[in-house]
Amino acid sequence: MRHVLSRLPAALLLAAGTAAAQARRDEPNAFQWDGRVPAGRWVFLHNLNGDVRVEPGAGDRVEVRATKRWRRGDPSEVKVEAKRARDGESLVVCALWDEDAECGEDGYVGRNRRNSWWGDGNDVSVEFTVFVPRGVRLDLNTTNGSVTVRGATAEVVANTTNGGVRVETAGGPVSARTTNGSIEARMRGLGNARDLDFSTTNGSVVVEVPASLSGEVDMATVNGSVVTDFPMTVTGRIDRHRLRATIGDGTRRIRLRTVNGNVELRKL
Repeated sequence: MRHVLSRLPAALLLAAGTAAAQARRDEPNAFQWDGRVPAGRWVFLHNLNGDVRVEPGAGDRVEVRATKRWRRGDPSEVKVEAKRARDGESLVVCALWDEDAECGEDGYVGRNRRNSWWGDGNDVSVEFTVFVPRGVRLDLNTTNGSVTVRGATAEVVANTTNGGVRVETAGGPVSARTTNGSIEARMRGLGNARDLDFSTTNGSVVVEVPASLSGEVDMATVNGSVVTDFPMTVTGRIDRHRLRATIGDGTRRIRLRTVNGNVELRKL
């Protein structure tokens, strides 16, 4: 009897662990969309709970895939929609947690503007994978999740709250914002936009740009250091937590900010 009882807690723990593992459910390809988006146009994507990932695509067609994940929520209450933007050629993709919510290029609208996934035990997340052809610009937004962009060739705007941002583009430029997470951006080109803006609160900011970069630079941190590879003409006093300077002819503004972490401006 003592032998049986001594083994019972371990068995119960194993059963509990198995049940917990089985509790999480996935619905791969819960949403799919495929259509033409010309170079120079946009993909606007708005999510609340879940990661966003972009990969290089082929031809002139954008492919969108979404996977739903949950433990106790109801995935049927969360819908994903894709529609054309006001210009008739750009694409708007949205994950909607509320039946009254709507979504457009600028974000969520509707009677319940919060479009909440919290409350009522609704823990459904939507993870997006988007395949984007050359020249298509990206405006990507989530709240609880990371944003990862690989192999882009045009402008990228990436925003989240709880998650990191990692962007690689051959065409640039990039602007990125989060609150809890680090930002890593690599731009092999800067495009025509004049300003670059990168901001977080808890995390580092590392931006890699071509050696030909010119601009008015503003880099700041509270608990961390400021690092740059570029020769600069410094404005004001030298401070390890703050740097205002000019690179080249100063044709654009470049802003890197955090509270807890380093800020780094690197040459490619």
